[in-house]
Parts: sequence; structure tokens; C-alpha cells
Amino acid sequence: MSDDIEWLSTKEAASRLGLTTRTVYRLIDDGQIPAYKFGRVIRLQAREVDNFINGARIQPGDLEHLYPTTAGNAADGEG
Repeated sequence: MSDDIEWLSTKEAASRLGLTTRTVYRLIDDGQIPAYKFGRVIRLQAREVDNFINGARIQPGDLEHLYPTTAGNAADGEG
């Protein structure tokens, strides 16, 4: 078993997340993704980026607020 850490640059992390590097910097600054500064270089652990991805998973029912039903409408939005 290897204890080696897989390090990602902010550009690699952004690509892995499908985001811009600017958004990755914002997530780091907001404390949502841990990052490490070595001199002038910022690196992220791949495992922690993957944990962030898994933590962002939407659970069934989490988006109900985006399609509220009104009285008289069917549950599928038709009515």
C-alpha cells in the first residue's frame, strides 16, 4: 500500500471539477476545498478534491424547491 499523495495544480483540479481556475480559487478561499501553498505554488490533494465532489452529490428531493407546485396543478407540473 502506498502512502504517496497525488497532488494537483489548481488547473488540474479545475479540469477534474469541470470549473474554471478562478472558481477553484474561490472554493479554496471559502474553505470548501483544502489547499496547500508551497512557496508560490498552490496544490490540492486529489483525494480531497474527490471528497469535495462526493460531498456535492445531490440527494433525491433536494431540488424540490426549484419546481414548486401550486394548488390545482398535478405533481408533474401539468394541470
